[in-house]
Amino acid sequence: MADQDDPRYPIGKLKPPAESTPALRAEQIESLRLLPERLSTAVAGLNDVQLDTPYRDGGWTVRQVVHHFADSHANSYIRFKLALTEDWPTIKPYDEAAWARLPDASLPIEPSQVLITGLHQRLVGLLETMSDEGFERGFIHPERGRVSLATNLAIYDWHSRHHTAHITNLRARKGW
Repeated sequence: MADQDDPRYPIGKLKPPAESTPALRAEQIESLRLLPERLSTAVAGLNDVQLDTPYRDGGWTVRQVVHHFADSHANSYIRFKLALTEDWPTIKPYDEAAWARLPDASLPIEPSQVLITGLHQRLVGLLETMSDEGFERGFIHPERGRVSLATNLAIYDWHSRHHTAHITNLRARKGW
């Protein structure tokens, strides 16, 4: 089965680019700039029943995906800042599936949308000021090893499009 036919990977699996160029990073940063708007459009008009619908069998609900964006992108922002201020710090991973089961993942989505909007203004502002050398810095992920900031940017560009596609594909399948 092709990745795009697999509901887990609606835009395909993550394939970090072989190299990071300023032009590619500009596209990735633009993707992050547009996430809050794209996410708002993806969830616009959904009611609680729709928000509590999993995007696939065994998958998270739309509501959990929105809260996951806030959790994951907040962690990423902190990782960028740690890597820019420390020499290859070891970061603390977190169990995203366990976080998605916490009671706050059933709250209304608006607070996470507000958080994502503000967070992405800060994140994009930081990314736009970084030098080529800054993107060569990075952190150590205990499970994945060394991760450059250029790679982390590519991951979160993909992550933004990946989870937004989960929501928009669900809407298309359900005719919402």
